Amino acid sequence: MRIVRINRLLAGTAMVVAFYGPAAELLAQSTSVRSMAPPPPTVQVPIHRNIVQQPVEPRQRAQRQAAPRHDDVRAQASPPPMPPARAQAETPLPPARAQAEPPRPAAPVAHEDAAPAVAPVQSNAADANSNGLGIKEAIGKLFGASDAQISEQLRAQASGKALERTVSRPDERLAMEKFYAARNYAPLWIKDGALTPRAREAIARLRNARADGLDPADYRTPDFASLNSAAALASGDIKLTADVLEFARHLQTGRISPRRVVAEIDYGDHTPDPADILKKLSDSRDMNATLESFNPPHDGFRQLKAKLAGLSAMASAGDTDDRIPAGPVIKPGMKDARVPALRQKLHTPGKTGDTTYDKRLAYAVKLEQQRAGLTANAMVDGKTIAAINGPKVSQQVDIVAANMERWRWLPRDLGKTYVMVNIPDYSLKVARGNEIVWRTKIVAGKPNTQTPLTSGPMHDVIVNPSWYVPQSIINNELLPLYESDPKIFERMGLEVKRGPDGHINVVQPPGAANALGRIKFAFHNKFQVYLHDTPEKRLFSYERRAFSHGCMRVEDPTKFGEVILSLAMSGPMPDSRQINQMFGHEEKNFKLQQRPMVHLTYQTAFVDDAGKLQLRNDVYGFDQRIHTILNSSERKIADVDPPKEAKQDLAQMRTTQDALRRVERREAGNPLMFFERLFR
Repeated sequence: MRIVRINRLLAGTAMVVAFYGPAAELLAQSTSVRSMAPPPPTVQVPIHRNIVQQPVEPRQRAQRQAAPRHDDVRAQASPPPMPPARAQAETPLPPARAQAEPPRPAAPVAHEDAAPAVAPVQSNAADANSNGLGIKEAIGKLFGASDAQISEQLRAQASGKALERTVSRPDERLAMEKFYAARNYAPLWIKDGALTPRAREAIARLRNARADGLDPADYRTPDFASLNSAAALASGDIKLTADVLEFARHLQTGRISPRRVVAEIDYGDHTPDPADILKKLSDSRDMNATLESFNPPHDGFRQLKAKLAGLSAMASAGDTDDRIPAGPVIKPGMKDARVPALRQKLHTPGKTGDTTYDKRLAYAVKLEQQRAGLTANAMVDGKTIAAINGPKVSQQVDIVAANMERWRWLPRDLGKTYVMVNIPDYSLKVARGNEIVWRTKIVAGKPNTQTPLTSGPMHDVIVNPSWYVPQSIINNELLPLYESDPKIFERMGLEVKRGPDGHINVVQPPGAANALGRIKFAFHNKFQVYLHDTPEKRLFSYERRAFSHGCMRVEDPTKFGEVILSLAMSGPMPDSRQINQMFGHEEKNFKLQQRPMVHLTYQTAFVDDAGKLQLRNDVYGFDQRIHTILNSSERKIADVDPPKEAKQDLAQMRTTQDALRRVERREAGNPLMFFERLFR
């Protein structure tokens, strides 16, 4: 009797599969992830068409539900009564044979939700329907791939060459091997044959990667609904783990290696340990919050992310109509239909509907031209209109995303007290905790002698400093002059000295002609740059102040000194007036007890204190470089560091030292003339 009922179950299943189409199609439409195992080879599957086609009357269904369980079958002299139609369609085994037949083991494809094997086929379908499942769902449960089967496949796929095809980074590949081995190859994202809620949250976050300033196309999650075998499900589990691991790394350190964008950059390495990421993923009870924790914690980043959401919505709806259209040049005194729009953009008062380009509006236009680095002539031409309109909404989305990328390069801990320089804004701010203590203007490096992006602790404030000429200026400015004028160093008041390490340095003593002015703020960095005073105060009147060789000149250095000393030193410290009184005397060095961090940043988009998005000119082209990388073949390797050129740097250093030895042996005025040319 047991064999007959198993035969009936398999026969009914085969007919449903034949009726509804290929099993893979059915499984793809199921709400759970399934795979199909073959039927036991020892069981013959006779096709009883009448069994499937025979309708089941309510009265018959009630009789079957009241039928005794298989534990009571042996105590009965004959099988339970059958409906007349069914009794004609099949012949039960004799009781003696049923008793002599040993119980067969359960078929390996049985699922925990499936009905007992002795139940008739119609009863199994009825149970499925009573639990809210249709025929296709019931089939999916019957053929479900168990977690044990998936684990066996993971054991084969989550190591060696098989894993190398999915995970390219060696450190992440090794971490995943150890991770799956430590959990005895249990799947991370699948349980009881279905995607876990944690998996669904992770997939949703990857598909919404644009909200984080990233691209969903970089994280192609598997289509689990189409996976119909244990091997395919194991592969999908590995692929999703690799995708989420990469996404978490991109959230924390950026989509692009910083050195592919910036030649001189050093924010340190804060790449997360892949093993730590995997542990957080496996322990997570809120996957969305776990992934969000990899984003920078800084307010500047969070504000940009909020602005990105609004801009993305606007971009989807299309650019607004408030942009000033192009047209003929508008000169002061002319009438033009675009004048009211100009007034509105530049927040300039005027009569409603007045189309006359008056003096007040012309003054506002000149200020905008100056801010944009254009000739301030009040002529409203195409470049002026473009500057007033600003970038389109879709372009603003790219600019904000590029700035979010650069925030990810910065250290996670900015320091309790820190100085932050924003190069495109030509500004400096001093912060303590969440409070901005002081702000000022700066002069930054020219596009061909850029201020580097770096972080380091400030260690000294030096009054009446000596200037140790950077190697770049020695190579590009001094040595070419030395070839034609061997006495150039003497005439400029430069001294050639050997340092404790044996290297030869070019030093300018303190004085009125010193390039650093009267005060210098030194912080650790490998680029030999610092913050300092300057005699060229006129440069601070320009909106765009990219004039230096890389160092940053501070508009009010004595006040800056007062602020830093008050924050970094204990006891009474000199104020700005007392610092001024020290000028012209011997060198005075204040070694800071609590060293504030200095961060040189490049923010072309930021949110101001009023909550408004501010955009600045891409003076060094870093925004454009990021856009180019993400839209070229370089995108495939964008998060991999480019090869270093240490040998070339070493060769340059040796050449410089050889030339300076000639200067030292004297085989080689007017210093103000040189520095006027050098820093103009």
